[in-house]
Amino acid sequence: MPHANTPIEAVLFDLDGTLLDTALDLAKALNLLLRREGKAELPIDVIRKVVSNGGNAMVSLGFETTIGEPEHTRLYQELLAIYGNDVASQTRPFPGIESLLNHLGKLGLPWGIVTNKPRTYSEPLLEAMNLSPACAALVCPDDVTHKKPHPEPMYLACNTLNCNPARTIYVGDHQRDIEAGQNAGMLTVAALYGYIDDNEDTSSWQADHNIQQADELIALLNTLI
Repeated sequence: MPHANTPIEAVLFDLDGTLLDTALDLAKALNLLLRREGKAELPIDVIRKVVSNGGNAMVSLGFETTIGEPEHTRLYQELLAIYGNDVASQTRPFPGIESLLNHLGKLGLPWGIVTNKPRTYSEPLLEAMNLSPACAALVCPDDVTHKKPHPEPMYLACNTLNCNPARTIYVGDHQRDIEAGQNAGMLTVAALYGYIDDNEDTSSWQADHNIQQADELIALLNTLI
């Protein structure tokens, strides 16, 4: 964790469940697949809880399959194809994100994204959102050998932004995100508004800070810059 007198040089975000509320588009894709396969749709709130665990978790939720099974693999590829055709129609920034990014712009702090979402979906999603100021670093699993919680993608983002990891904040809504930030020596912030299961004990993540809405980070930033 940076010392109180260490200035922050950049802010990094997880994508799904932290920066953008993508659950409606992902749920829409899963429910379309369920209908195609003759199964009942699932409530949005049920799907929402597993979104941060990725497409494999969504397929397992909907079809009770296991990674490695041929049927699971088929359904997973179908889900990706459906989602890839419409990644952004119902996706929006979480409340407070736009004012937070505006504040970062005023401070002259660059921001970026470190996500386990493949670039083929992340790039069109960001283009559709047209956030301002624009994302200055997007690191996807395509860009690295090791995904989060390994620190490799975190270091790559910092290299892109020319910032010191020890002077960087990472915000995420999953234990994997907080571990990734910790492994890279960053200041970690748990986004408790994200896709978190009801049974999850977020205190066990041991994030440096917790926020209930994105723009709560503004007050924290003002104490660190």
